[in-house]
Amino acid sequence: MRLRMILLMAVTALTAACGGVEPDTSAAAAGPAKPVALWGAEGGFVTATMNALRPPRVVLYGDGLVIADASKQMTLTDAEVGEVVARMEEYLTGQPPTAEPKPGAPSVTDVPDTVLGVRGKDGKMLEVRVPALEQLADFYPKQLVDAKKLMEGLATRAAAEGADYVATRVRVVAEGAESAEGKPAPWPEGVPEPSGVVDPVWQKDVEGAAVSAITKAVPAEQKYGRSLFTTSSGTTFVLSWRYLLPNEQSPASPAPGGKG
Repeated sequence: MRLRMILLMAVTALTAACGGVEPDTSAAAAGPAKPVALWGAEGGFVTATMNALRPPRVVLYGDGLVIADASKQMTLTDAEVGEVVARMEEYLTGQPPTAEPKPGAPSVTDVPDTVLGVRGKDGKMLEVRVPALEQLADFYPKQLVDAKKLMEGLATRAAAEGADYVATRVRVVAEGAESAEGKPAPWPEGVPEPSGVVDPVWQKDVEGAAVSAITKAVPAEQKYGRSLFTTSSGTTFVLSWRYLLPNEQSPASPAPGGKG
């Protein structure tokens, strides 16, 4: 019996050494990257296309990746990530989900709400929405203004020091443009066409060959890649797109940064 046990242990060790043991898939199964801090905008008087495509102004991920406006990226050190998260926690802890300006603030309409977020020690995303923060900064707690300034600093750094952000997945948005001026081009081959009633926009997240087709047909330097195209049925649309962020899910994901 003892000899059999020794042989069994030897075989087990040999199997592990040769790679026969099942690999640890916990990291692979962990899912998409999660933001640890964010700054974005919601609402306001904007077009339907902009509303569908508007990315967070800044998203910071736990591994240090910073993405600004879904167009620029850079990487922070672990120490920098820790400092940003700690300061955002300090600024946002205790704030209501939707902040209200102090009495006497003037009425401001049709401007986006600022959204500030940080992932707490409990793993949950704490988000605070601040209506008209830029216009009414003097009527809000200094912590909210400081939180926005902190994230603005990351955006400025990314724009100055960062590289272009690209991804393997793209969000495509089509908005009806029958009366638009200009000559529309044929619909890009390989890009799905709108189906059903488009009210006010049609959107779809794509990957693979469709990404190459849309990014080639609609130059990225145009604002949101806006351009005119006609479907096979003869309907004209303004076709737009942006790269999806690591935490954004198909076919549509929460804005500005999601809570996943």
